[in-house]
Parts: sequence; C-alpha cells; structure tokens
Amino acid sequence: MFQLTILGSGSSGNCALITAGDVRLLVDAGLSAREITTRLAAVGVAAADLTAVLLTHEHGDHTRGLRILTQKHEIPILCNAMTREVLRDGMGAPRDWRIVPTGGEFEFAGMEIGTFSVPHDAVDPMGFVLRHGDCSLGVLSDVGHVTGVMRARLHGVDTLFIEANYDENLLSADKKRPWSTKQRISSRHGHLSNDQTAEFVAELATERLERVLLGHLSRDCNHPDLASACVLKALRTKDWHAVEVHCARPDAPTPWYPVRLRRPPPLAEFAPPAAVPATLPPAAPLQAFSWRQLELL
Repeated sequence: MFQLTILGSGSSGNCALITAGDVRLLVDAGLSAREITTRLAAVGVAAADLTAVLLTHEHGDHTRGLRILTQKHEIPILCNAMTREVLRDGMGAPRDWRIVPTGGEFEFAGMEIGTFSVPHDAVDPMGFVLRHGDCSLGVLSDVGHVTGVMRARLHGVDTLFIEANYDENLLSADKKRPWSTKQRISSRHGHLSNDQTAEFVAELATERLERVLLGHLSRDCNHPDLASACVLKALRTKDWHAVEVHCARPDAPTPWYPVRLRRPPPLAEFAPPAAVPATLPPAAPLQAFSWRQLELL
C-alpha cells in the first residue's frame, strides 16, 4: 500500500515516512538519529530497512539526524546539487549522494518523483509529488508564498502534506520573538500562515483530494484546532465536504494514512507524466553536471 506517517513535524524537527511495497522512503531527517530510530520502531519499521532519505532543503530542523543516521545505516541521500554542497562538508565520511533535478522528474525504487522549486530562505528548497501506480502524494514543506509552479504541480494529488506554520494573530501578539524574526517568518521566503495554506488547499482541491495533513505548526504561534478549522472552513466554502484534515504533531508519529482509498474519477489531466528518466545512479562530482533553469517562481 502507498501510505505515509509523519514521524514528527514542527520547529523542533521534521521527518516523514512514505512506503510503497518494499520501499521505505524517509522525507527529511530533522529529528535526532536516535529519535528517528525510536519513532520508526513505533510505526513498525527498522531504520536499517530504509531505502533512502529524500531532502526538501538543508535547514537543521530537516537534517539534524542525517549525518548519524546515514553513517550508521549507509542509506542513500536524494537531494539536489546545491543542498549537497551545503551539507557534505559537515557529514564526515563520504555518503551515497544521489543528485536529483530541481524542476524535473525521476524514478526511484518504483516511485515516480516530481520536484519543483519553492520560495524559502534556503539554498535550493524543493517540494515533491510522488506517484505510485495511479496514486499521487504532494509534499510541500517550508515555503513563503504560493507560486504558479506549485499550483500546477500539486493540482490533482490524492493526499497533500503541507505546512501551516502560524496563526497571524498569534504571531503578531507573540512576545518571545523579535520583530525581525516575525518579519522573516511572514516574509515571501518564510512560512505559510493558516490563512495562506487554507486558501491554497481550497484552490487545489479536486474530486481526487482525500486528505490534507498539516505540518510544521508553530508551538507558540499556532494550534492544531486553529489550523485545521481554518483549512476545513476554506474547503467547505467551496463545497469540498469529503476532504479529511489532520495535523501532525512534533512529539509523536501520526497514524498511517493511505495516499488514496476512494476510486478516482477518470480524468486525463491527473495522469502521471509520460516520460520519466531511468533510476538515478550514484552522484557524480558536481563539475560533471550541466544545469539550466527549468522553472520560474
């Protein structure tokens, strides 16, 4: 079954697990390696059985456990070239880097994975659409504002994992954060508010969309009830009453969620791309690659 669980999501660390058949794909490794291993065991998966780690970007709350986890278990790391350049000097011994394109598609272990650029204050952050069979999962982590590329890539997914970082009123009233930090959070390269996420989810919704998983909720400037109510209201306003909305927790894994349960409508526009490159080889030195801009924000 194509399914996922969020092992933990919040400012303290972000990590999700996607499975399909024998594939065990970790998305980000922002918890400690020990905590990732413990939470994997809690959902019935051994860390040694991980197929790879797929990275959205290099920030510590998405990579904190990466060095030790991949050192102990020799797990391949899927990321783009710029993210590797930022991370690899701090990794110690060489790793099995698999360089993936930003704004393209590739095949890995039977999954078709599409990547796209997102606006965030990291070196080259990405979002993903993962397909297995005729099911599709969208993953959108830290992002400052919604772009046309994001709309196009995520339209028609069955399940969407997306951040809803802060409530605008709570962030404005927060006394712990200086003005400069609040400005970074709410900037066009910061994070999405509940209202921004709700508007985007309602815009993306189709008859295929079954559930929305909200992540990266601020502990001080958000609450699961506020975030889920905001997204549900936006969906109901547009008559999408069957879509489930759940919030990930920072301190414990979510239940397993199937990417799709219902039979989808036979709409051609939701079909996966026709041409997908072959399985990625291990990463070559950076100078061996030729890069060109594929997308505009």
